[in-house]
Order: sequence, then C-alpha cells, then structure tokens
Amino acid sequence: MRDIPVGNGSLLVTFDDKYQIRDVYFPHVGQENHSEGFPFRFGVWADGEFSWIFENDWKRELKYLPETLVTDVRLTNADLGLEIVSNDTVASHENIFLRRVRVSNLLDRPREIRVFLHHDFRIYENKVGDTAFYDPESRALVHYKKHRYFLINTAPHFDNFSTGRKAFRDQEGTWRDAEDGELHGGAITEGSVDSTVQVSFRLEAQDSFEFFYWIAAGTSHAEVLRLNEHILDRKPEQYLGYTENYWRVWVNKNETDFADLAPEIVELYKRSLLVVHTQTDNAGAIIAANDSDVTERATDHYSYLWTRDGAFVANALDLAGFPLLARNFYGLCGEIVHEKGYFLQKYNADGTVASGWHAAWDKHAKRALVPIQEDETALVLWALWEHYKKYRAIEFVRKLYRKLIVPSGDFMVGFRHAETGLPAPSWNLWEDRRGIHTFTCASVVAGLQAAANFARLFGEAERAEIYETALDEITGAMRKHLYSRELGRFLRALQFHGDDHYEADTTIDASLFGTFYLGAFPAEDKMVVGTMKAIEKHLWINTEIGGVIRFEDDGYMRFAGDSPSNAWFICTLWLADYRIAIAKKKQDLKGALEILEWTVKNALPSGVLAEQVNPLTGEHASVSPLTWSHSTFVATVVNYLQKLKNLSR
Repeated sequence: MRDIPVGNGSLLVTFDDKYQIRDVYFPHVGQENHSEGFPFRFGVWADGEFSWIFENDWKRELKYLPETLVTDVRLTNADLGLEIVSNDTVASHENIFLRRVRVSNLLDRPREIRVFLHHDFRIYENKVGDTAFYDPESRALVHYKKHRYFLINTAPHFDNFSTGRKAFRDQEGTWRDAEDGELHGGAITEGSVDSTVQVSFRLEAQDSFEFFYWIAAGTSHAEVLRLNEHILDRKPEQYLGYTENYWRVWVNKNETDFADLAPEIVELYKRSLLVVHTQTDNAGAIIAANDSDVTERATDHYSYLWTRDGAFVANALDLAGFPLLARNFYGLCGEIVHEKGYFLQKYNADGTVASGWHAAWDKHAKRALVPIQEDETALVLWALWEHYKKYRAIEFVRKLYRKLIVPSGDFMVGFRHAETGLPAPSWNLWEDRRGIHTFTCASVVAGLQAAANFARLFGEAERAEIYETALDEITGAMRKHLYSRELGRFLRALQFHGDDHYEADTTIDASLFGTFYLGAFPAEDKMVVGTMKAIEKHLWINTEIGGVIRFEDDGYMRFAGDSPSNAWFICTLWLADYRIAIAKKKQDLKGALEILEWTVKNALPSGVLAEQVNPLTGEHASVSPLTWSHSTFVATVVNYLQKLKNLSR
C-alpha cells in the first residue's frame, strides 16, 4: 500500500506506511519502476544508538500539507528523544524529488546526530549493470545505467557517503554499513549497487537542525547536472515553497462553490484531484494504481492504462473543470485505438500494448475471439462526448473523429450477438467472466449515442442514423433479454460457457448502476429502481464499517473465508450517485451525503483511498491509491453539488 505519492506526470515517487520510498517511476508514470518496490531506508544515529525509521520504536504520522502535493510527515522516537518533520514533493515542472528534513532534540542536553539516507536503485527494473559513483563535478552521488541517471545531493552538503554492492552473496548493502554510525564504502561501485549519504550535525538542548535532500532524474549525465545546478541556484527552500504554492493554486483554480459540504469532504475532494494528477502521465495515460506490492501476489501490477478506468477518471476531471489532463487522455486514445475500432485490455504508459489474459483463440471451439472488454471502447466515446458538451472543443474532437470516433462507432454497430441483438460476448468490467453483461450493454448504448451525436455534429446524418438504430435495438434487447420480470430487476449478464449456449446470471452486481448513470434508462424507470433497491439491500455490508461490495459472494481479496466480501469505494459511491439522481428535494440528498462522509471516514489519514476496505476492521486492501476511487469521489461530489443547485432554484 502507498500512503503518500508525490509526482508531476513524469517522475512519481511513492511511500509506504513506514515512510520508506518504495517506487520511483521515470520518465513515465507507472512505467520503469527504478526501485522495483525495494525500500530506500532512512536512519538516525544519536549518542551511539542507531534506528531506522521503519522500526517499531518510531511513531509516524503521514499526511500532506493542505491543498498541496507536499507531504507533512512527523516522526517521533521517545527512546532516542528525537522528532523529525519531513516535507517531500516532486517539483511541479522539473524532475526533481525534494525533501526538507527538520530534526529536533527533545532532550535537555546537547547531542551529536547523524542522518543516513539510503538508495536502492534497480535501474530499468533490474539490479544488473548499475553504477553508483561520487561525481566531483557536481559534488553529488550519481546512479546510472544507459539513458537513466539519478543524482543525489543535500544542502548543507553531506559529509560522508558510501557506494557498495547489495543483494550479492553476503553483501546486503551500504545501509548495513550505516548501522554503526560510520560509512566506509567506496567512491564507485558497479553491478548490483546501492548508496547511502550521511548528514552530521550537533544539536543543542531542545534545538533543531534543518537540511534539504534531493534526487534529480534525467536521461543523461548533463541533464541531472543541470537540474542540480538549477535547484542550488533557486535555493531548495524557495523551490519547495514555489512547488507548494503551485499545487495550491492548481487545485483551487476553479473557485468551486461547495455549498453545505463539510470541510472534511472538501479536503478529500481536493486531495483526490491532486492524487489523480500524480497517477496521470504527461503523455495522457491515466494509470490505475502505482503500488508495486501487488506484484508479490500477482506477478504483475496495476501500473497500466485501462481505457475503462481512464474514461471514468477523465470524465471526473472534466466535471471538476480540469479539461487539459482529460484531453491528453483522449488524444492518446486516438493514437492507440486498434485499427478495427476497439481497445485491448490494457496499455503501458507509453501507449504500447501491455500484458493481458484475454484469449484471442477458443481452443475448444477452435475459433478466433475478439480479446476485449467492450465497455473500454464504449466508455471512451461516452466520456469524449461529455467533454465536448462541457467545453465545446470542436477543433480538438475534429482531429479524433475519423481515427477514433468513427472506427469505434462502426465496430460497436457490427459487434453484435446474432440471436439477441445485444453486443457480442466480451469480458466484463471486473475482468472475471466473459458474456453479455448489462453494464457493457449500457456502456455501448452510451458510446453509440456519443458516436451519433458526433456524426450529426460533423454533418453525417446517415451515419448518425445507423448508430441510433443500433442503440435503439440494443436498448430494446436489454429490456427483453437482460431484465427479469420475475425478479423485478436487471440480470448481471447472459453467461456463456465456451460455446453458443448461455444462461441468465442473476447475481446482484453493483455495476448495474450503469443502466442509469450512462443514460441507457432513466433513474426513475421501474427496472432501474428495482435493480438499485436490490443493490442497496443485498450488497450493503451490515457491519460497523459498512460500504457496498462488488457483487454477491465476491471472494477477491477477502480477508477470511467466513467474513463478508470487501467494500469498494467506487461501488459505494455509485449508490450515492443513484440517490443523487432520484432526489426530488434537498432532504433527499441526505443519503448521498452520508456516503460522502463514509468515504472520508474510511480514507487513510493522508486522504488516500485504496481499492477496497476490510468490512470488519476498515483496513485498506488491494492497492492504494486507486485512481478510480479518487475520481469517483470527485465525480460524486460534483454530481451532488449540481443536484443541490438545481433543487435550490
């Protein structure tokens, strides 16, 4: 889990709950993790005693300065008689990770203190062939391999350093060298290497000492030297202040009227926007989550662009008044869409196709499959039309019409199940089953409506009619095949079993909110009402924690076999969106407000939202932060405020 990420769309640095740097992504968010999740250690020597801040004798408070991407970390060790306050950030427009460290002596006597900062780079995601050396030109430590350079420096300048071997035979690394309070390593080491710098100072009784520490990331030696000179010229304290101010101005640029919302909800709204920014690459990829711990259980990670997640996140950014980040995403989608008009499962941050498990061949039937989740294609068009409606960016969408909108619209028209007229079987949004899913069908209706709107916008009425005919047919087929009159609600899916035969999947699934949210049916339609009542009745967890699970008997990441399924932030917020949609007077919004308050209550102290919540303890589960969790909170807040405004007229 990652408690306090900081980044600028090119350099992303994440911390675990022990305040250890765990991930260093560069030059793309979510691509090339140059630490592979191994910790960068932070230690203190005082009066002959040594302690790493990840040890249990430290009390840690990990937060952010309000409305910024600057951390506010407080570390206290009563046994050592020390308090450390750290502020970390990544410069808003330069690839520099910067930290201010203030060490305070809590004792009534003078002391000698040494701080040790350790670096376990595994450049290009492997430990082979790295070099760490002291560079006399910059008077800094440099780690490099091929086109990746990382320069480490401090002000005042560190008084000792060590480079050495790590994870090789009996050599654990220079962090072990630090534990006696002295560094003895060499000036250069190659292979599997790490490094540590030492900052020494004297503290009088009840006195404090402050220093700055930074890591500059670049693609050449000359680039990191330039960045190092840049921060020395600007002065680290001024640079930190500039970055703090920039993020505060950025997140407040729209001067939103938050009406009656509590300060805690407003704070999480702004924190969510800032966290979403850290997970978004400057080239347009919106990454699902950057938490390398997941690789230990999955041999893969969440550091990919799923265009489904991306579309929802981009839509939230649009709703909140941040169209440029969203526009980068839509532009990237125009570059990576398949020549046949659909999106594959997921992509790397640079737009290349990522790992996947959607088969393109049915071994039993011996026939080709389209290896997709069709909602990923449809939702991009839905979000793009919502973007156009709000910002009227005609020049921008014109560039996407022929290469993205038309191919995707044509694909959705043709990708149909012959017997039912519904979209053909594909994977669902949870990626755990293949069939004709109600959520997918609702997204296709929304995507085709968007394609038709764009076709009319660009004067192609005949094409628009083709799209509108298809969406009308799908809507009718949803009524016929995906709604159960017996149950009084929508089915989750028509489940296929590797052949042409299918059966009704009656599982109650939170994703059925898409029937109204994406505009396939009105929120007041009796089919939707019955469905959402079933979700609220059967998927709300009856524990002190509460929250909505994904679907009945969801076993994914469940803490124990006999415990309830985990609550998901997105699923719980979808229920709030329904309450907002059907509200007729201000009092009707109380239930939605309660869910916003629930989200605040279950966030980490830093304001970070994970994917899931333990229903018994409130502990976060899976990955954190999950970009989709934060964007859904943003969208729900905007939806709430808009409905409140409408009802107040």
